[in-house]
Amino acid sequence: MTRPPPDEDSNNRIVAVTLDEESIGRSGPDIEHERAIAIYDLIEENVFAPEGAPEGPFTLHLAITGNRLMFDIRREDGTPVVAHLLSLTPFRRIVKDYFMICDSYYQAIRTATTDKIEAIDMGRRGIHDEGSRTLQERLKGKVRIDFETSRRLFTLICVLHWKGQDA
Repeated sequence: MTRPPPDEDSNNRIVAVTLDEESIGRSGPDIEHERAIAIYDLIEENVFAPEGAPEGPFTLHLAITGNRLMFDIRREDGTPVVAHLLSLTPFRRIVKDYFMICDSYYQAIRTATTDKIEAIDMGRRGIHDEGSRTLQERLKGKVRIDFETSRRLFTLICVLHWKGQDA
C-alpha cells in the first residue's frame, strides 16, 4: 500500500463516527463491542475527502432510511458538509455471503485442518474485498476514499447488518 506524503490528505479524514440510534438502534454487548472496534479502526487510519468540500477533518453520522444508508458528513464543529444516500441493495448478497463464510470460518477453526482454515479465510477476505470495491464504486464522485478506508467502512456496514440478524 502506498501512503500519501505526510501533508497530503492529513486533514482529509474522519475523526468521529456516530450511529443514528433511531434507525440503527442498540444491540447486545457483543455486537456493540464489534461496532466499537469497527469505528475505532476506521478513525485510527483513513482517507476521506467529500468531493467539492474544503479540507477536513470530518465527522460521519450513519443512519438507515428505508433501504438506504445515509452518510451525513460534517465538519468537526458540526457544520454540515454534505449528505449522501447509498442503496443497501448492492450490498445484500455480499453481506449475506460474508456472514455465511464467516460462520464457516469460525466452525472450521474448531475442527478443520490448517489448509482448510486458510482456504476459507482466503474466501472470506475475497468477499470482504468485493464489498469494499463495491463501496468504493458507489462512493465514486461523492467521496474519495482509499481501499483500506473502504475496507474499514465495509466492515462497519457488515456490523450494522448484524442488528437485523440478532434482534
